[in-house]
Amino acid sequence: MVFETKENLTDEEISHGLKLVIRDGLATQAMVTLTGGIFLVAFALQLGASNTVIGLIAAIPPLAELLQMPAIYLVDRVQNRRLVVVAASLAARLFWIPIILIPFFLSPEQGIIVLITSIVLYSAFSAVSHCGWNSWMRDLIPQDRLGAFFSRRLTLSTGIALVISLAAGFFIDSWKVVFPDLAAYGYSTLFLLGLIAGLIGITLLARTPEPRMVTETEEDGLLAAILKPFQDINFKNLIIFLGSWNFAVNLAAPFFTVYMLQRIGLDISVVVALGVLSQVMNIVFYRSWGRVSDRFSNKSVLAVSGPLFMLAIFAWMFVTLPDVYVLTYPLLILIHILMGISLAGVSLASGNISLKMAPQGQATSYLAASTFMNSVAAGIAPILGGLFVDFFAERELIWTLIWKDPVRELVFVTLDLQQWEFFFLFAFILGLYSLHRLTAVQEEGEAKEQEVVDELIAGVRRDMQNFSPAGGLRDLVKFPFSSARIRRRKKKR
Repeated sequence: MVFETKENLTDEEISHGLKLVIRDGLATQAMVTLTGGIFLVAFALQLGASNTVIGLIAAIPPLAELLQMPAIYLVDRVQNRRLVVVAASLAARLFWIPIILIPFFLSPEQGIIVLITSIVLYSAFSAVSHCGWNSWMRDLIPQDRLGAFFSRRLTLSTGIALVISLAAGFFIDSWKVVFPDLAAYGYSTLFLLGLIAGLIGITLLARTPEPRMVTETEEDGLLAAILKPFQDINFKNLIIFLGSWNFAVNLAAPFFTVYMLQRIGLDISVVVALGVLSQVMNIVFYRSWGRVSDRFSNKSVLAVSGPLFMLAIFAWMFVTLPDVYVLTYPLLILIHILMGISLAGVSLASGNISLKMAPQGQATSYLAASTFMNSVAAGIAPILGGLFVDFFAERELIWTLIWKDPVRELVFVTLDLQQWEFFFLFAFILGLYSLHRLTAVQEEGEAKEQEVVDELIAGVRRDMQNFSPAGGLRDLVKFPFSSARIRRRKKKR
């Protein structure tokens, strides 16, 4: 049988499987980098998309994740997560073909319709794939290595994204210079390369071993399986935190690129370069955040990285006052540094904490319930942002300080909120609420924030010391199975 499952996997099979998961992560990240984020938004703007359309495009993927709930039934019936993941991923990624062909055959108006439709279908099948993948990884990856494994996976994936995004950004800017009337065709080229990378990722997933699913003996039905995570008080608190956090972040985050391209007037290559700066900080801090999560807890990581990210959101309100000024570019650099450091911890811990707190045998329903609430929150937020952005365009909140003396009068604009800045403020306030909700979540190994910060700084220092010519680079890209095998030997002793 091509997609057979095994009752128990050997250490060699697990090791080989994790290597394939890493490689799939690299291929998938290449696809995501080339087909999403800055390039997708810029392509939509090239077609003439409005702010509402931009918000809708940002909302589609998280809303599509709601399909994970009925996908639970599919995964449980098929009892072969690899088959579900491979088939759904293949179907999803093929829907990028119509998007690639938009500049060749369609008008901008028709192109926007096809773009939205294709993203809906792509996201829908991807959601089904994610449902099976989450449960599959929960059983494949040893629980005591979740932090180290995903920090390594995210580090390498981010490194790939860094290189690809830089090259793609300069490619688009160069393409626009050479072919100013054919700018959309440049994006089609990127999307085609992304599709190829995505198909490579699918072949890697098809070769990854799958342990046999552990299911409950009781047949409670789909509805009971969906409701059970909400009856678990601690997991319900986790769901509330993640939902409120995703709403806060996605209220503002989809408009960062639009803000820099339209409000500040940056070139795509500059926007990409700022994104690369964040990714570099991701790479520097992923390993340290992973060690912190394994030593203490994922909640401890979130308690430090979450406020740091909210500080970055708060700083967006001061980038323009109301126009570009002397602190604009230093603030943009600082913001992207803070976002890179904090997102490394948030993305790692928010995913791992759900995996860790989901009971074995119930991982599919628990993770789907978490995804359901996250998706609702993350989907509603950008739609609201897109609908209200024009409303706030005609409103302005100015806070000034005036100094008068016998000789002169000095006026200092300390805050000037227009359009997108209102969303940054709302996101910051909601983010503070979500961090409050985090305190209700209980996880074994929690530590004080100062302990986490000290451990993080110490880990970064060690990594930077080792990041020296050849040895450090080799250590960065080396997959840590050797150390994992050493740890297993120690346990056996």
